[in-house]
Amino acid sequence: MTPVLDYRQLAAVGPYFALDVATAPGEGPPPGFRPLRELYAGGPDSLLAGRVRVVAQRLGTAEPRVAASILHLGLAARFWSVGLGSALLLGVVPDLDPDRARVRVPDQGPIDLWTPYAPAPSGREPLTERLHQSVVQGQLTPLGAAVRTVAPIAGRLLWGNAASALAGALRMLDAHGAPGHGRALVAELLDRPPLAGTGVLRALGPRGTAFRRNSCCLYYRVGPGAGVCGDCCFTRPPEPRAG
Repeated sequence: MTPVLDYRQLAAVGPYFALDVATAPGEGPPPGFRPLRELYAGGPDSLLAGRVRVVAQRLGTAEPRVAASILHLGLAARFWSVGLGSALLLGVVPDLDPDRARVRVPDQGPIDLWTPYAPAPSGREPLTERLHQSVVQGQLTPLGAAVRTVAPIAGRLLWGNAASALAGALRMLDAHGAPGHGRALVAELLDRPPLAGTGVLRALGPRGTAFRRNSCCLYYRVGPGAGVCGDCCFTRPPEPRAG
């Protein structure tokens, strides 16, 4: 009998890692979920554009690209947490096909993700390849394209966000005691386009890692005192350009 994986293990790491999976064939999602594909629709009237406006209001910024970058970083962290967490804790990569998976956007916190009933996937490809296909190609590529229809933002910045989110997921899993091959897995992903060149992953002892990205997520532009993130290419916020 094909085993059914216990994805509840992921939620123990943190809310960004949680994945709701149907427990029986034909079981539908809970109320409020909509096709994941809708998150990747672009334009001013899209679900994504609405979330950018909400984030901008909460951050107190008048720059749509700043809100779009911060939202994108959080979404990238959500997808990497589920993908990398499943790979390291369960040995599989879940099926988040945008046409079958579902998403629910709460007022606060990370998005909720749901997938149909899923016996253990039988893919024979290495975990690196499966993660690249599922997260990079399946989620982050269409997400980045949609974000760029909502706000004027560089594609390379968005891939820097994706790399930062991947390294952050690894740090969380290391702290949770996940298997030690996670660093090598993440290093392989960061060596592959389009993540190649986005930053440098550095070992800190036998398990810990540090990451320094080659771009900035623009958080420092939220306002005075916002500062820069711990993995930013800048050591302090850039000075405003004269004129």
